[in-house]
Amino acid sequence: MSEKKEIKFEEALERLENIVDMMESGEAPLDKSLELFEEGIKLVKLCTEKLDKAEQKIKIVQSAKDGSTEEIEDKV
Repeated sequence: MSEKKEIKFEEALERLENIVDMMESGEAPLDKSLELFEEGIKLVKLCTEKLDKAEQKIKIVQSAKDGSTEEIEDKV
């Protein structure tokens, strides 16, 4: 019943960088490292999806003959 908050790309990337730093330090125990790895994989997937959507929006804008950007959200 709890709603998931939509995380922004920049927030996801920052968290991913923190996870990499923690894992590279080697200080986290194995269980914590596995949790961090799983979270990192989810964040990579999220960032990739957001980048793919942004790329599609750019392609739509570039392909618009009259240069209009209306209803770009609906086409993606």
